[in-house]
Order: sequence, then C-alpha cells, then structure tokens
Amino acid sequence: MPAPKKINVPSDYYEQIRLQLQRRIVRALRLARHIADFGCGNCELSQYLAQALHQNVIGIDISKNSLPKKKHEFPNIKLRCICHNAERLSFLKKESMDAVVMKYALHEMTQPHKILKEAYRIIRPGGTILIVEFPKDSLAQKLWNEDYFTPNQLRKMLKNAGFCEVKVKLLFQSQIEWAQGWKPTIRGQTR
Repeated sequence: MPAPKKINVPSDYYEQIRLQLQRRIVRALRLARHIADFGCGNCELSQYLAQALHQNVIGIDISKNSLPKKKHEFPNIKLRCICHNAERLSFLKKESMDAVVMKYALHEMTQPHKILKEAYRIIRPGGTILIVEFPKDSLAQKLWNEDYFTPNQLRKMLKNAGFCEVKVKLLFQSQIEWAQGWKPTIRGQTR
C-alpha cells in the first residue's frame, strides 16, 4: 500500500482561497441568467453570484438551520434562499435554469445520483452544471474525516445523469475538485 500523500497547505487554506474560488465560479457562470445553488448552506455563494452577475439566483438547502435567520430575501439583488430537498424540485419547471452549482455539497447528499438527475431536469439544453468539491486525499479529508469523490467518480456520475463534455480537474494545489458538464442541445448528444 502506498504511503499517503503529504499535504503541504495550512489548515486554514480553504478560507485563504475562498474569495479567489468564488470569483472563479462567477467567471464560469457569467453567461447564466438563472442559477440554482444546491446545498447553499448560509446562501453566501448564492448572494455573491447574485451581486456579481446581477442575475436570478435561487439557493436551495435541505436544512432550515443553515439558511439565513432573517427572511430569505435580499434587497436589491435577485436572490431567494429556500429550504427544500433538491431531489424533488417540483416548483422549478423543466429546463428553467441556465446553471446549477454545488460548492462543497455533493458529498453531503444522501442520494447524489437523484440530485444530479434533478439538476439535469431543470437545466435548459446547453446549460451547465458546476460542482466544486474536496477531492479524496485532500486537506479537507484530513481535517474533517469525510468521504469525497475521485475525479473519475465525479465524471462518471455526471455522465450517468446525462451531462456531456464533462471535465473534471484538480485546482488550488489539488485541494479543490472542479467538475463541469453541459446538458446536450440535441437529444442523444454525448460529445
């Protein structure tokens, strides 16, 4: 059995890269007019996206305790943060979103395959899904002792959900897993 990789990043590394990572997400989603943020937690990323892009963002989290304590509306930006299970978003029409983003959330979800299928349902043809996760053998795994996906696992999950042109890469000294795929514009397209 090979020795575990030595991690040469400080324990507050994720906080150090937080703003840089958020800016990268904004660049990746800059063309999206309607964005759903699955597993939004306190709605920090949702709010950042709504302010930076001036687009409609809906933050969705299954835990009411994670959401902001005040009313889930923010003045002067197009943002709603709601408590709901992302496995069944009947209030969102089929193909009504340009993008779905999940930051540090997919590994927490009990039915990730159902979540990805629901994301596929609500994304319009040509729209994108962006998953930002901690990879296996990362500082996050050392800090929180949670199970994370490998790049191959994420790629396979996205393809099984129907997404095409799936790209998965490691960023930020291999401490962040960046997975992106697109909903085909033509039925049966796999590219």
